[in-house]
Amino acid sequence: MIKAGVVGGTGYTGVELLRLLVAHPGVELSVITSRSEAGLSVAELFPNLRGHVDICFQMPQLDDLRECDVVFFATPNGTAMSMVPELLDAGVKVIDLAADFRLKSPIEWQQWYGIEHTCPEVLEEAVYGMPEINREKISKARIVANPGCYPTAVTLGFLPLIEQGLVDDQHLIADAKSGVSGAGRGTSIGSLLCEASESIKPYGVNGHRHLPEIKQTLKWVSGHQVGLTFVPHLTPMIRGIEASLYAVLKSDQVDLHSLYAQRYQDEPFVDVMPEGSFPETRSVKGSNMCRISVFRPQQGDTVVVSSVIDNLVKGAAGQAVHNMNIMFRLDETMGISHVALLP
Repeated sequence: MIKAGVVGGTGYTGVELLRLLVAHPGVELSVITSRSEAGLSVAELFPNLRGHVDICFQMPQLDDLRECDVVFFATPNGTAMSMVPELLDAGVKVIDLAADFRLKSPIEWQQWYGIEHTCPEVLEEAVYGMPEINREKISKARIVANPGCYPTAVTLGFLPLIEQGLVDDQHLIADAKSGVSGAGRGTSIGSLLCEASESIKPYGVNGHRHLPEIKQTLKWVSGHQVGLTFVPHLTPMIRGIEASLYAVLKSDQVDLHSLYAQRYQDEPFVDVMPEGSFPETRSVKGSNMCRISVFRPQQGDTVVVSSVIDNLVKGAAGQAVHNMNIMFRLDETMGISHVALLP
C-alpha cells in the first residue's frame, strides 16, 4: 500500500482528493493536515467521509510527512515550496496541486504570483503533470506540478491542432467558463450564492494567472511562442469548466474529427464526442473525464473546439491521483474510473 499524506485537506480540492484517495485500493491515508482544524476529526468536518476516514487533522510536521511515500499539497500558492526540498531529500514523492512548480521561470512566477520562489532548483526538476503529453517523464518524476483547471481544459482542446501545426497559433482564443468552486472554499463576496446566482461575468481579462501556464505548455508542444487571448468567466454552477476554443486553419484539407479521435484513442480520460454532438459539463461531473467536440462552422477556415471537465477532478484532484498512479507504476485508471453523476 502507498502511504499518502495530504497537506491542506480542508478546501474543495482537498476534500475532493480525500474522497478519491479513501476509495483507492492501493492507498493508505496516513496524514491529513490543516493548521486551522488541527485536532478535529476529518469526518466531523466532512460527513461524506464518515466510515472512510477515522483520523484527525494535524499540524503539518515534516517528521510525520517524511514517513509517507507520497505527499499531496492542496494548499494556497507559495506553501508547498517551503516544505518540498526536505521531503524530496527524505525520498518522498510530491504532487503539488497549487501553482508553486508549474512555471519554469522563477522570475515569471514572481511576476504572476507576487512571491519570490524559494527553491528554483526544484522548480527546474518538477515535471508538469499532464499525462496526455508527459506520461514518460511523470513515471520517472520525484515531484509533479499538477496542472491548473483552465489549463487542462484549454490545452487538451488545442493540443492536436498545435501538435500538427494546423492552425495560426499566434491568434488563438480561449473563451472559458467555470463554476464557483474554482474560487475556493474561502469566503469572498463574489462567490456567494446571491452574488453569483443567475448571472455570468468575465474576469481576469487583462491577465489571469493561468495564462502563462497555458502558453508555456503550448510553447513546449509547438516549439515556439504562441499568441493566446484567454478570457475566463464565472458561471452560476458549483462544478465544471467549459472551454470554447477558436483558431484559424491553415488548410481545409484535414478531417478534424479523425485527427482528434486518433490523438486521444489511447487516452483513458479524454473522450472525443461523435461528430455534431456537444459536450456538457454535467456529463463529466464527479469524473476524471475530459469530453471534447470539434467543429468547422459552415466549412469555413475557423475551427471551434469545445472541451469540458470537472474542475475539481480532471482539473485538480483526479489528475493528481492519475499522476500518482503513473509515478508508482499502477494501473492509470485505478481509483479514478468513476462514472459521472447525473442528473
